[in-house]
Amino acid sequence: MEQLNITTLKKGGFPQDLEIGLHNFNEQPQQSQQIRQNRKEKILQFGEGNFLRSFVDYFIDILNEKNLFDGNIVVVQPIDKGLTDLLNQQDGLYTVLLRGLENQTKTVQKRLITSITSGINPYSDFVNYKKLAQNPDLRFVISNTTEAGITFVETDKITDTPPSSFPAKITALLHERYTHFGGDVSKGFIFIPCELIDNSGDKLKEIVQMYAKKWQLSADFLDWLEKACYFANTLVDRIVTGYPKDEISEISQNLGYSDNLLSTAEIFHFFAIEAKGWAAAEINKILPFAKANINAIVTENVTPYKLRKVRILNGAHTMSVLAAFLCGKKTVKEMMDDPLFAKYLETGIFTEIIPSLDMDENELKSFAKSVADRFSNPYIKHYLTSIALNSVAKYKARVLPSILEYQKRKGSLPPVLTASFAALLAFYKGENHEVPDDAEIVSFFAEQWAKGDISALVTAVCARADYWGQDLNKLPSFTEKITTLLQLFETSGMKAVIEETLKNQQ
Repeated sequence: MEQLNITTLKKGGFPQDLEIGLHNFNEQPQQSQQIRQNRKEKILQFGEGNFLRSFVDYFIDILNEKNLFDGNIVVVQPIDKGLTDLLNQQDGLYTVLLRGLENQTKTVQKRLITSITSGINPYSDFVNYKKLAQNPDLRFVISNTTEAGITFVETDKITDTPPSSFPAKITALLHERYTHFGGDVSKGFIFIPCELIDNSGDKLKEIVQMYAKKWQLSADFLDWLEKACYFANTLVDRIVTGYPKDEISEISQNLGYSDNLLSTAEIFHFFAIEAKGWAAAEINKILPFAKANINAIVTENVTPYKLRKVRILNGAHTMSVLAAFLCGKKTVKEMMDDPLFAKYLETGIFTEIIPSLDMDENELKSFAKSVADRFSNPYIKHYLTSIALNSVAKYKARVLPSILEYQKRKGSLPPVLTASFAALLAFYKGENHEVPDDAEIVSFFAEQWAKGDISALVTAVCARADYWGQDLNKLPSFTEKITTLLQLFETSGMKAVIEETLKNQQ
């Protein structure tokens, strides 16, 4: 098999079932390559990892194919070690395989991504990194530098080549751009950071301003930063499983070529960009995702979509995996293949979580149905033990708010979500398995279980306001119900707890 590169493209050697951003690569490879080269670089991207390449870069490729964007991406490697050399060896080309269930049917979509022009490593090529500031066509900055990327490093200086942190690199580049274009407000950037932290845009802007002040940059520059640049908060949602090293031989054989940057991901995606005023108008105009049937929106408030994801998707994970593990399951797929747990999840989501949310019910139900397909994805081996990490903190953020809101609205406890709290206590007993959480938390649960008194255990755990944000013993009937369920667990096992919970739901 030949290495994925422009030479292969000119030979028209790709399979006919491969979706390609320029769909006539095979029929007219030279003309298609010319179209790609003639597109202007409009997006600066920090991060060359699997997520962005299978998410935003994938969307831009579709927009280009549909003649809705007509622009390329130039990628900057945000840390010293990365993939830009490999990306350049492959002329910015790589394959994305989307795999999963659509209406409970196995589906595989293969696409050659053509939206990236090149990669720059500022640690070895700072000159060309700095020249990016002079490109008048650049308008958007996309990033995914991991949760640790948007940080302030006290020792970073504007004279460093480059500064170490991502925000410091951005500040230096912005100042160079401001200087080169004489403070032209039309030459600012719209930042769309995709790091998995709350209010990523606000955080990035705050740190950029901190560097500008620390470096004693001019008041005029700070004013330009405020008027010419926009920092959007985002919500990103797609499971990206990356390079499939255990399957690569079979996949390469099927494709007919090898690709060292191939990335796999689930089919589902959702992208929310929080923007207002001129920035919202410009994003909608230049990146018309809706016209390309991409599940992405520009909204003035991303919070409801975050809440939907945390309560339904993340909440469903946390409310189910501990009980499933105690019933002998190892992966989310194994859990979903068991009719008992499929019913447990369906009941918890549709009759307890959704009624506690205020978004459009049809929209919530549509999202919830996609969760079932995602959990049942046969191409993703998602181990329950990995999801179980730090379950106390996750439970407080993901599940407990639904219990409290349901109780407030209905005047009673939600049976499935309440049972999931009993499952957490049972899991933290640590019988025949390790409990993956903070040492203090693990020690506390071990001490309470060692006393041999279920009622006292439940009371002590519920009283930990530092865990739950309040004393759960004050929640009507909660302590008594958890005690009853845990006693059933001790005598008959977790499966009996689930069966009893669902029986009472009939």
